[in-house]
Amino acid sequence: MGYGIKIRVWGDYALFTRPEMKVERVSYDVMTPSAARGILEAIYWKPSIRWVIDRIHVLRPVRFDNIRRNEVSKKTVVTKKDMEGSTPVCIYADDTEHKTRQPRASMVLRDVEYVIEAHFVLTGFDTTNPGRHLAIFERRVKKGQCFHRPYFGCREFPVNFEWCDEVPESVLKGEQDLGYMLHDIDFKNDMTPRFFRAVMRNGVIDCRQEVVS
Repeated sequence: MGYGIKIRVWGDYALFTRPEMKVERVSYDVMTPSAARGILEAIYWKPSIRWVIDRIHVLRPVRFDNIRRNEVSKKTVVTKKDMEGSTPVCIYADDTEHKTRQPRASMVLRDVEYVIEAHFVLTGFDTTNPGRHLAIFERRVKKGQCFHRPYFGCREFPVNFEWCDEVPESVLKGEQDLGYMLHDIDFKNDMTPRFFRAVMRNGVIDCRQEVVS
């Protein structure tokens, strides 16, 4: 049995990177189901539940901007000695000595607003009352609580969120075929990516479709 929720999310920018782009970052036209799941897990995650995205409601027109962002070419390695010391562990993008900065062109979405319609299913990890999970999630959303700040594809683009009882009407009308879109990653099967044919009808994308590897 699933337990459904709806939340409204919005922000200034978003970047849901297409995996077929190798160097420069180009966003999908809309938020992917995997990104929507990540937002819900940032607000409330437990081993005993699994979030399933049902629909994504696109409330604003799809608009793109071209920007340049600085990325880094290596990861921070934290040792036990670093954790015990007082020196902050970080990487500076403008470190010219180690040449860590890599400017990238990005095609991002701007002025985005969605309603995520989803439900969770029990994983069998424990026997907690599912109604309790639903109540905790609703309380956390209404209070603006989260384990970490959810973001639209990149941490530079934070998400604003609120509880949603009624889905606002989208300004988008008609049907638009968005092509194949990343649905999610199958972590249990060697992290295999799963795709689906995304079709937006009057601003609504039904994510409950057959997925392909």
